[in-house]
Amino acid sequence: VSASKFARVWIPDPEEVWKSAELLKDYKPGDKVLLLHLEEGKDLEYHLDPKTKELPHLRNPDILVGENDLTALSYLHEPAVLHNLRVRFIDSKLIYTYCGIVLVAINPYEQLPIYGEDIINAYSGQNMGDMDPHIFAVAEEAYKQMARDERNQSIIVSGESGAGKTVSAKYAMRYFATVSGSASEANVEEKVLASNPIMESIGNAKTTRNDNSSRFGKYIEIGFDKRYRIIGANMRTYLLEKSRVVFQAEEERNYHIFYQLCASAKLPEFKMLRLGNADNFNYTKQGGSPVIEGVDDAKEMAHTRQACTLLGISESHQMGIFRILAGILHLGNVGFTSRDADSCTISPKHEPLCIFCDLMGVDYEEMCHWLCHRKLATATETYIKPISKLQATNARDALAKHIYAKLFNWIVDNVNQALHSAVKQHSFIGVLDIYGFETFEINSFEQFCINYANEKLQQQFNMHVFKLEQEEYMKEQIPWTLIDFYDNQPCINLIESKLGILDLLDEECKMPKGTDDTWAQKLYNTHLNKCALFEKPRLSNKAFIIQHFADKVEYQCEGFLEKNKDTVFEEQIKVLKSSKFKMLPELFQDDEKAISPTSATSSGRTLLTRTPAKPTKGRPGQMAKEHKKTVGHQFRNSLHLLMETLNATTPHYVRCIKPNDFKFPFTFDEKRAVQQLRACGVLETIRISAAGFPSRWTYQEFFSRYRVLMKQKDVLSDRKQTCKNVLEKLILDKDKYQFGKTKIFFRAGQVAYLEKLRADKLRAACIRIQKTIRGWLLRKKYLRMRKAAITVQRYVRGYQARCYAKFLRRTKAATIIQKYWRMYVVRRRYKIRRAATIVLQSYLRGFLARNRYRKILCEHKAVIIQKRVRGWLARTHYKRSMHAIIYLQCCFRRMMAKRELKKLKIEARSVERYKKLHIGMENKIMQLQRKVDEQNKDYKCLVEKLTNLEGIYNSETEKLRSDLERLQLSEEEAKVATGRVLSLQEEIAKLRKDLEQTRSEKKCIEEHADRYKQETEQLVSNLKEENTLLKQEKEALNHRIVQQAKEMTETMEKKLVEETKQLELDLNDERLRYQNLLNEFSRLEERYDDLKEEMTLMVHVPKPGHKRTDSTHSSNESEYIFSSEIAEMEDIPSRTEEPSEKKVPLDMSLFLKLQKRVTELEQEKQVMQDELDRKEEQVLRSKAKEEERPQIRGAELEYESLKRQELESENKKLKNELNELRKALSEKSAPEVTAPGAPAYRVLMEQLTSVSEELDVRKEEVLILRSQLVSQKEAIQPKNTMTDSTILLEDVQKMKDKGEIAQAYIGLKETNRLLESQLQSQKRSHENEAEALRGEIQSLKEENNRQQQLLAQNLQLPPEARIEASLQHEITRLTNENLYFEELYADDPKKYQSYRISLYKRMIVCKTIVLFCCLPLGQMENISPGQIIDEPIRPVNIPRKEKDFQGMLEYKKEDEQKLVKNLILELKPRGVAVNLIPGLPAYILFMCVRHADYLNDDQKVRSLLTSTINSIKKVLKKRGDDFETVSFWLSNTCRFLHCLKQYSGEEGFMKHNTSRQNEHCLTNFDLAEYRQVLSDLAIQIYQQLVRVLENILQPMIVSGMLEHETIQGVSGVKPTGLRKRTSSIADEGTYTLDSILRQLNSFHSVMCQHGMDPELIKQVVKQMFYIIGAITLNNLLLRKDMCSWSKGMQIRYNVSQLEEWLRDKNLMNSGAKETLEPLIQAAQLLQVKKKTDDDAEAICSMCNALTTAQIVKVLNLYTPVNEFEERVSVSFIRTIQMRLRDRKDSPQLLMDAKHIFPVTFPFNPSSLALETIQIPASLGLGFISRV
Repeated sequence: VSASKFARVWIPDPEEVWKSAELLKDYKPGDKVLLLHLEEGKDLEYHLDPKTKELPHLRNPDILVGENDLTALSYLHEPAVLHNLRVRFIDSKLIYTYCGIVLVAINPYEQLPIYGEDIINAYSGQNMGDMDPHIFAVAEEAYKQMARDERNQSIIVSGESGAGKTVSAKYAMRYFATVSGSASEANVEEKVLASNPIMESIGNAKTTRNDNSSRFGKYIEIGFDKRYRIIGANMRTYLLEKSRVVFQAEEERNYHIFYQLCASAKLPEFKMLRLGNADNFNYTKQGGSPVIEGVDDAKEMAHTRQACTLLGISESHQMGIFRILAGILHLGNVGFTSRDADSCTISPKHEPLCIFCDLMGVDYEEMCHWLCHRKLATATETYIKPISKLQATNARDALAKHIYAKLFNWIVDNVNQALHSAVKQHSFIGVLDIYGFETFEINSFEQFCINYANEKLQQQFNMHVFKLEQEEYMKEQIPWTLIDFYDNQPCINLIESKLGILDLLDEECKMPKGTDDTWAQKLYNTHLNKCALFEKPRLSNKAFIIQHFADKVEYQCEGFLEKNKDTVFEEQIKVLKSSKFKMLPELFQDDEKAISPTSATSSGRTLLTRTPAKPTKGRPGQMAKEHKKTVGHQFRNSLHLLMETLNATTPHYVRCIKPNDFKFPFTFDEKRAVQQLRACGVLETIRISAAGFPSRWTYQEFFSRYRVLMKQKDVLSDRKQTCKNVLEKLILDKDKYQFGKTKIFFRAGQVAYLEKLRADKLRAACIRIQKTIRGWLLRKKYLRMRKAAITVQRYVRGYQARCYAKFLRRTKAATIIQKYWRMYVVRRRYKIRRAATIVLQSYLRGFLARNRYRKILCEHKAVIIQKRVRGWLARTHYKRSMHAIIYLQCCFRRMMAKRELKKLKIEARSVERYKKLHIGMENKIMQLQRKVDEQNKDYKCLVEKLTNLEGIYNSETEKLRSDLERLQLSEEEAKVATGRVLSLQEEIAKLRKDLEQTRSEKKCIEEHADRYKQETEQLVSNLKEENTLLKQEKEALNHRIVQQAKEMTETMEKKLVEETKQLELDLNDERLRYQNLLNEFSRLEERYDDLKEEMTLMVHVPKPGHKRTDSTHSSNESEYIFSSEIAEMEDIPSRTEEPSEKKVPLDMSLFLKLQKRVTELEQEKQVMQDELDRKEEQVLRSKAKEEERPQIRGAELEYESLKRQELESENKKLKNELNELRKALSEKSAPEVTAPGAPAYRVLMEQLTSVSEELDVRKEEVLILRSQLVSQKEAIQPKNTMTDSTILLEDVQKMKDKGEIAQAYIGLKETNRLLESQLQSQKRSHENEAEALRGEIQSLKEENNRQQQLLAQNLQLPPEARIEASLQHEITRLTNENLYFEELYADDPKKYQSYRISLYKRMIVCKTIVLFCCLPLGQMENISPGQIIDEPIRPVNIPRKEKDFQGMLEYKKEDEQKLVKNLILELKPRGVAVNLIPGLPAYILFMCVRHADYLNDDQKVRSLLTSTINSIKKVLKKRGDDFETVSFWLSNTCRFLHCLKQYSGEEGFMKHNTSRQNEHCLTNFDLAEYRQVLSDLAIQIYQQLVRVLENILQPMIVSGMLEHETIQGVSGVKPTGLRKRTSSIADEGTYTLDSILRQLNSFHSVMCQHGMDPELIKQVVKQMFYIIGAITLNNLLLRKDMCSWSKGMQIRYNVSQLEEWLRDKNLMNSGAKETLEPLIQAAQLLQVKKKTDDDAEAICSMCNALTTAQIVKVLNLYTPVNEFEERVSVSFIRTIQMRLRDRKDSPQLLMDAKHIFPVTFPFNPSSLALETIQIPASLGLGFISRV
């Protein structure tokens, strides 16, 4: 791409190193200045270098920025690398990036959640290019290559101090320990990890750059066995910084262990060390920073001690280590006093030295002497010389450094011993954690050695990169041109060659008076001006400069010789060797043997310190020579050995970068980063790649990406040729690309050019689409506007016309209105006048009429008054007159009566008169008597009338009296009133006066009242307002109360729901915890079984070399080929342990026989299966025909005897009837037909005889039944009464306590119950049989009646017609019977065959009858009886009912193992699932348990259940990887568990049982504990099933859900780097979504075939979908290339297909869809808009199933595939984080793909009746019988 206008470039900048700018003008050759526009908004003139005239580096397209691999960049140069790292580190928070074969790791200075076990599991087994860069990906690649290539591996971790080397190495080792596991139970991986805290405590220290800086290099070899499990480890260390023990710079610390000791000084076991604060010791206070922020040294000490214990370092040795370390601290406090310039002394009883000697167990005087003196030896004599204070101090410090170095080596040696394994090491992975290139203001011997090591490592790295490039080119058959790359061999020669710097240094050390100055002069003389890489500083004669591969470094010569010699006085060492403390002399044993604990031994371990590499024989002279080996020489030897090791392995490189010097999290300092990139060789890798063809594409990827640049005619079936043709057209310069076998190689910049062409083509297509769409939209808009205008015009014109018409209508209407209004006004006026006139007339006439009426009314009333008064007066006068007259009459009559009375008295005195009077008086008396009676009656009536009249009179009299009194009173009142009127008139006058006063007062009062009223009204209005306000407040308060009540209700409901959810979660957690414990228990149990098997094998191994065949290598088919005899022999260990190489020669004849036998067995099996199917259908039909009969409970034996008597009486009656029938036939028949010798007569008689015989047979059966009942009754009676007195007495004597007697009594009661149940069941069966017999007898009676009627009819017919009718009836009957029996025996061949035989017999009889019919009567008579076939007519066939089974299976105790073997161990799940009813093994086992329960045999029940459980475990252990086997036994275990519940007798489980099933409940044993055991077993099987599912699905998920393009053409392939990712285009053999769906269908169909409970199937499906969702989401979160809009669309489509599958299987309510919710939301997150605050709010509300870490991770990883997509801004991500900061969710990034939901087994009763279950012969269970 030329430097054209708008091209973006990089220009150098002193602050930011590189700045981005844009060209404002095209560059033309010869231009010296470029016009640039910076991103800051400024314009700049950039001057080109006049010498090189090189143009600025071009920027990569934005789509390539942030790539996982730097080699994927089209332009490979320093600014592109720096920018890509910065974008990934700052914007995306990604600390790992690939650069070809190198992993660049930037220290975030922050704890990131990307190292958990879930991340390890996610990277395990993945290709390195398929996942985002990570230290785990490098570790996985090393592990995979070790296993695949059978070659040792190395991971080289380098970088500056503080860059994170130690942490990276630690995580790599943790990965190996987690993924591989250990070969034994010795927890080797834990020991390997435990070595880290020990080595960190004794080898790490705080520096100004790093709080935990490793001050030594280490190479850890992690050993693996043949199965690639960790068996041990070995550690080599390099160049420990001993000077730190005695000196620390400002703000630095000594090694951590010293501060840990000081922090733990108060512990009781450390009292003897006499330690204190770190500030009290000279060796720990020099840096002035004894505390590290955030680090607790006391806790770290506990971790260190714990690690030591784990590695097998005993407590005594640990205390010995701490004694030595404390002694070093006290030694540092030893002070010297100068005597003179050449001598010094120590004060007597110097406390620090006393403590040191006590701790070390040495003599105080002797140590005091040799600290101040030294021994000099000459050729002839030795003498002792005092030393100065400075020399004594240096000697003390040298001794402290030497002791620490020896202790360090001893600890390393012990760690190696703890990590060493006795098992032979097959391969190893080495992790090299070594210091990176260092340059400080003052560089000394340590920096020289470090940089020398980095030169060697850089050379090895360059050679490896070059080699890989060459191999790639040769593999693809690309012409190889030699690439010039930087070779640092000259620099290495300068250091290590003959007369090199190290040689001269060693030579100067051997000189007696050699000094640093003389050595510097030798360097100048030897190398100055002779080697271009060696320089001398201008202002110094004690320094030199070396041009390293990374930078120039100036070394100060001062101290080189002393550090290289590492001198320690031998006398001081001897004093320490003579110590009473046993551990101390052990540290210096290598001085005697000249071997360090980690020096080169037979195992190839490397030299660490200045001790020699070869052992000596102990000669003094030799030892002295070896002792003089310098540190530089040892370091060079160990470095050579390290390079040999690395060259013999496949290296993997990790380059750690320190982003800033201030340890700020996620802060990127470009200057420091570039400096380290140059130093660590990353840019060299880029340069080597850029020199050739850095961009490489497979043909399929190129075609998929750049298909848009091709025309249809260019696309051929051969992709390779298509790509070639297109490239020749697109890139004219053929040197810019090369075609390999499988890839296309591009020069730098060509991919950017192709991306530009692609973007231009897409942009042109977008413009065309936009143009067309915009034109279409505008055209639609114009047509819409035109149509709208026409519509508006039409409506306006219509509106105007309507307005005119309205005007006309209004004008006409106005005229009419005026007319009518005027008329109305006139008429109204007229009506008013007329109405007024009428009103006046009406009022006037009314007034006159009223006056006239009033006058008439007055006259009428006056007349009435006159009438009433006159009437009253007349009545009054009349009454007075009548009263007086009546009174007079009464007085006269009284007088007359008195006179008459006197006369009568006189007459009565005379007798004669009396007689006269009595003559004829009797009649008169009677008459008179009647008259008297009548008169009495009249009198009574009159009296009554009189009484009434008196009452009326009295009342009127009273009224009149009262009127009179009233009139008198009124008269008096009138008189009084007259007087009062006068007084009243006076009072009225007074009252008028008072009235006037009152009126005046009233006015005042009214005025006052008005005022009061107004005030009251005002007050009322105010009160009303207040009342209104109060009402409003009340309503508000009520509303608030209602709202609060509602809110409280809602809150309580929410709390209730939350508490319910929490309780459910707690329950699930408890259930999950329990099931996890169960899983752990099963794992330990399996481990225990394995160990037992191993022990058995170790005991029974017949010959050395025999190996146990791995169970996983045996196929499932081979387990079922052999017969049962051979299968039984498999238990012999010698059979299973025979080596696979020694195969027995195949016997062909035996093979053919076995094959033939197998075929026969299969045919027999098929026949039996067909027969079983027919029987099952017959049973079903018979069950459908049967009527439900009420169960007879508690019937007595007397009732049975009555029934039997009835049957006998009925039989007798039938017999009598038959005899009578015979007699009738013999008496009434015609002699010619019914003669005793006639054939027809004989036939009929034989039929009757057969019927009678059948009756006799039935009678005998009834008698037999009666005898059986009686015998059973007699057998039961002694059992119930327990008459066996001797046994009872013995038992009672044995039972010495009441408890045993009570238990015996309970047992007897249970026995009685059992016997009663047996008796009742047998009684029921006998009743059923008796009922059947009664039915048969009834049918016989009906048949006899029909026969009698037929005979009666036949006897009335003529002889010929009689015989014909009989035959016709017999044929009809036989036809019906034949059809019936054909249907009845259609499914039973044997019964049908017997029926056919009887049918043939009948045919013979019929033929005989026909023969008789055909003969004339004379011939028929002549035939003798002997000539007739003497074959009796077949009696009527009455089918007998099948035996009533009780749903139990009986087997012998010795057949239990055979039962378990045939039913569990050797059962084929596939055959059982296809051919038999689901859960058949479970039903069979339960029926066996029922029988054992029926027998009350607890041993048998316990043995059977235990054998069943152990056998299921054994099968699952043997074939636990087979899904069908695990599913089959999970289904059967659950069915067995449900059967135990259903028939347990507990009411809760019996709700859905039939009455028959309730009879089958267990009666003697409560198997609740075994139900729990079976439930636990089912949980274990379920967890094993989930693991099998996961193992099968896991390889499919990522490929099918993420990588495969289900919707073709949606996502494009982006340019990739050296580590190619798995292509999203499906190749042959790759998994697709259809593969996953097919597998799910397979799982579902297998589970359904096995009859698994629907609820359990739902739980399995939910778990499967959770695994799919979790693994997919985890990979999405770890793959930047998958986080794009198009991939989100693919994921949503795939999820919709899974949901469709759920709908098809009717599993939408299983909860499986909800487990995919995080994945669905992640896919939606990839597709939604991500710009504004509203988008952020929408994302926060949408992604409620994702954690904050996951949302932020997806947004950080979001990568546009095309230029039209936009990246997510950092500010938007910050907005999301701010909105989600209050969300309380897990900080964990990945979902736990290993999580298993707690399983439940809802009770699912079976409707299958146990008595109907048939046992197929294919199971080989002939030894058990149905009961």
